Amino acid sequence: MQTIGRILTKNPMELAWPLTIFVATFIIGWVVRRLILKALRAWTSHTGSRAGLVLAEALSGPILIWAAILALHVGLQSSNLPGKFTDWGAKTLFVLWIVSLTMMCMRIARDSIRFYGSQISGALPVATLTQNLAQIAVVILGALVLLDHFHVSITPMLTALGVGGLAVALAMQDTLSNLFGGFYVAVAGQVRLADYIKLNTGEEGYVTDIGWRSTTIRSLGNSLIIVPNAKLAQAIVTNYDLPEKRMWATVEVRVSYDCDPCDIERVLLDIAAQGTREIPGMLADPAPSVTFDPGFGDSALGLTLNYQVAEFASQFSVRDQMRRRIFRRFREEGIRIPFPARAVYMHAPEPGDAAEPKSGPAQP
Repeated sequence: MQTIGRILTKNPMELAWPLTIFVATFIIGWVVRRLILKALRAWTSHTGSRAGLVLAEALSGPILIWAAILALHVGLQSSNLPGKFTDWGAKTLFVLWIVSLTMMCMRIARDSIRFYGSQISGALPVATLTQNLAQIAVVILGALVLLDHFHVSITPMLTALGVGGLAVALAMQDTLSNLFGGFYVAVAGQVRLADYIKLNTGEEGYVTDIGWRSTTIRSLGNSLIIVPNAKLAQAIVTNYDLPEKRMWATVEVRVSYDCDPCDIERVLLDIAAQGTREIPGMLADPAPSVTFDPGFGDSALGLTLNYQVAEFASQFSVRDQMRRRIFRRFREEGIRIPFPARAVYMHAPEPGDAAEPKSGPAQP
């Protein structure tokens, strides 16, 4: 600081040339930034590729930082400052450049996984855990580059981490079990984002995120259910989206014993065929079918209409519409849906039947 102060008081023009170089270099970097971003946006709009969009968003900020770092470096090297100041400045600028480059690569890794992860067959699901793992890998790589630049041996650090890792693992058993549980769930591919699942404990809904500690499930009532990853890894899970989203749904109807089951089957299939064309979520392939099940009831004949829906949540709205259409059509066709009935037969006692004793006070 005393050297810089002496230059400013005795010969301030010695700093004018480095300052001019700094400003000129920064302006050139700013112009290059605009040209690069303009070219990336033009390429993105022309090809529709998301790679250009990812690069444009990731480079918009770091390029200005790199321009400032380069301008400072060139300005320091062109100045008459002592060598220790220029060396210290160069090392500091290198650290800043590595840090900014690491942050840019972290953003590229996160956005690339978000945009392309779901399109690659066999890839990890695009969850928070996956993005965090990719960003942690980039941070570790950046830290190794810095340590190697300053000739810092990582062997003692790895030894210390190995010794202290056991104590940390014992102190953070629950956290680590959730972390590895989430990693197992993500890698196994049996529970994916947007899948509708149901746990053996009763919780059910759409999987919205798999984090490092817990998995978030959104119920049909639009409420969030937070399940620790360790619990999810140990639970019995029913995934309604695997092996495919479409699934069978049923509507059970009961009619009078006076009806012909074949006529009821014809009416139900006609209603179902019309529903596949008009009701969202109801599929025409495979075709709906009718089974004589549960069959003979106490006071009615039971038949079941079977059909397929696009996904689990579609069955509720489709079933509602089918019941409305069946009720309206049965009224039009004069098909009666009977009430529960019981036949009670009464008869007088036959001569010679023993009369039942009447209860009362004991006679002396």
